[in-house]
Amino acid sequence: MTSRLPPLNPLRAFEATARRGSVSAAARELSVTHGAISHQIRALEVALDVKLFERGAKRLKLTSEGALLLPAVTQAFGEIAAAMAQMKRPATSGELSITCVPALFSFWIVPRLNSFTDQFPGVRLKLKASNDPAHLHSSDVDVCILYGDGNWPDAWTRLWSNLELFPVASPTLLNSRPLRSIRDLEDHVLLHGDDDGREWNTWLSAANAIDLPRRQQHFMGDARFSTEAAVHGQGIALGDTITASNLIARGELVVPFDLSVTANDSFYVACRPAMRTTPIVRVFIEWMFATLEADQLAKPQTSARTLIRSRRA
Repeated sequence: MTSRLPPLNPLRAFEATARRGSVSAAARELSVTHGAISHQIRALEVALDVKLFERGAKRLKLTSEGALLLPAVTQAFGEIAAAMAQMKRPATSGELSITCVPALFSFWIVPRLNSFTDQFPGVRLKLKASNDPAHLHSSDVDVCILYGDGNWPDAWTRLWSNLELFPVASPTLLNSRPLRSIRDLEDHVLLHGDDDGREWNTWLSAANAIDLPRRQQHFMGDARFSTEAAVHGQGIALGDTITASNLIARGELVVPFDLSVTANDSFYVACRPAMRTTPIVRVFIEWMFATLEADQLAKPQTSARTLIRSRRA
């Protein structure tokens, strides 16, 4: 026999209070009074015959019973929200909200966006450049494309692409200040993306040049900006086999050395588990993987990976 479930409102009050950490914050979120939330939580505790919160501290703390209940309630509400969203947009049409690593957004997705819109003209894309995994738990975001280690709890993730990193530079800069050897990097500005120098350290270590004096460095805060700075001749950046390929193919960047290293992190496609099955999300994820595969099958000879391998040969 199916167990009798508590009413929906007390469960909503409990989930919001546990997630926000206070009754007042939950009341604001649900647009009810502080007293209403407290009453709903007490009603739920009576119905379940357990205490769900340890009271008395500045921030409410879940009891062991509350900690056991919260994940199930959170998942259930997520699945209900996803089902309602799917009912409202049963076909591949409507608005799709996406956050994407800024460099991948600028240099890979935007140049290929027409192939998605041609296939799915009924989809309105809402794109935001961001690499913040917190968006995975935002109801305003459907899909995230992130650069990281892929370890994001309570999210569906799939590896999209590993990366190889290598120095890239403007041909105009190298015409005026050549890079005949790795030691010549000492006379150039090193451009860092969204890391603290770790990726350049990895490449220089592989080149047996970890002790190279770095007279001038710029930390750009994002790989998009370091790549754009390299295009404008502001220094030497680390490019990768995904975002730099088009720029290399067009001759806007060149690869001065035949050494690449595997990046510390990778690109992942991720979303809330309940969103994965919605048609509009599914077709976008499938497009991401199919387009990447098509790119790899049709790589021009001037692509980053092909160029590095041919120079090694």
